[in-house]
Amino acid sequence: MLFLIIYCATLCGNFLIVILVSCSKNLHSPMYFFLTQLSISDILLISNIVPNLLVVILYHTNTISFTGCLFQFYLFGLLEILECLLLTVMSYDRYLAICNPLHYNVIMSGWFCVKLIIMSWLLSFVVVIIQLSQICQLHFCGPNIIDHFFCDFDPLLKLSCSSVFTVRLIASIFGVPLFLGTFLVIAISYSYIVYTIVRMNSVTGRRKAFSTCSSHFAVVSLFYGTFNAMYFVPTKGGQSLIMSKVLSLIYTVVTPLLNPIIYTLRNKDFKKAFRKFKCIV
Repeated sequence: MLFLIIYCATLCGNFLIVILVSCSKNLHSPMYFFLTQLSISDILLISNIVPNLLVVILYHTNTISFTGCLFQFYLFGLLEILECLLLTVMSYDRYLAICNPLHYNVIMSGWFCVKLIIMSWLLSFVVVIIQLSQICQLHFCGPNIIDHFFCDFDPLLKLSCSSVFTVRLIASIFGVPLFLGTFLVIAISYSYIVYTIVRMNSVTGRRKAFSTCSSHFAVVSLFYGTFNAMYFVPTKGGQSLIMSKVLSLIYTVVTPLLNPIIYTLRNKDFKKAFRKFKCIV
């Protein structure tokens, strides 16, 4: 029941963001356009994990085909990489809006925003398809039990009877620079943002500038914090399986639920658009 409530709430929250941004003229800006892409990504991510999890819990049908497992892993990897890229694009958008406002509308034109989204989707697709092609070449002949609630990278490789060195090497070659590169861009963007806000003379201006990026910073901290703890922070004797599952649960189920709440809770534009939407409905 808890997972079902979370799933329904996540779908409602993210679909509401997409509808409000599409229907409300005051939300037709690059920031909200990128937010709709993040909401679509969250909808696909939680729909890739939770429905199958609910079937397992309710009917104890804890089996999945090899093709289905690979597809679940592919969609999961695609959406996780996409979220990294979207958060990076959104941080660049906030950097331009606060640090270079006079040139913001010129640089962040509609076509440029569309190109950023297309490039993010294409890059995510290419990186994951390369990784998936390597996994498909592995030989699986041993145990067929995945001790996890979805087909993640490490649990899938543990089922292989052949060497997984090449697969892990390619994952490191693409994954580590991508993760660190996006994180570095976000860190640099927020360094300039904080520096610009501190130098503002007006208290009202500082408060307004901070409010436009605080929601995004909270989402970035949540996503990168759990992702980093999951894949990049070693523990003594290896990370425990229970902790691995808990962290996976946070960034596959909890994060998509919290993202729309964080972005809309104190956002006056969304509240105004929601009131108009209710009147129309």
